[in-house]
Amino acid sequence: MIAVSVQREPFSVDAALALLEALGGGAVASFVGLVRADDGVEQLALEHYPGMTEAALRRLAEEARDRWSLAGATIIHRVGPMHPGDRIVLVATCAPHRKDALESCAYLIDRLKTDAPFWKRETRGGEQSWVEARASDEEAAEKWN
Repeated sequence: MIAVSVQREPFSVDAALALLEALGGGAVASFVGLVRADDGVEQLALEHYPGMTEAALRRLAEEARDRWSLAGATIIHRVGPMHPGDRIVLVATCAPHRKDALESCAYLIDRLKTDAPFWKRETRGGEQSWVEARASDEEAAEKWN
């Protein structure tokens, strides 16, 4: 099972994990990303390329499924305006054993940071600026090659 969603509304971590747990694997690993208030961020707005974004996330989930023989993978990513403490992303995987679940979850979050077409704009003190790609994100994704 692969579930991918790009949405404006908040998501339920419990509901998403319950679907993976129902698959009967031995382990479910998850990562939830939150909007940080770094350096006075008041709002984070995410934009994406509809259709292309979902396809990129699905491709990543399929790669993880095949690489680690997963029972399931879920990626939920929000777009639109969000505030510090809001959930941005959920990545979760289900596998027979914890190592595969943990590694595949780490793979997906590292790769989606560089391979999915999202654009971030931060607001601080009423001023907006685009967030540049980080070298550390590229390095984290590269380690999986």
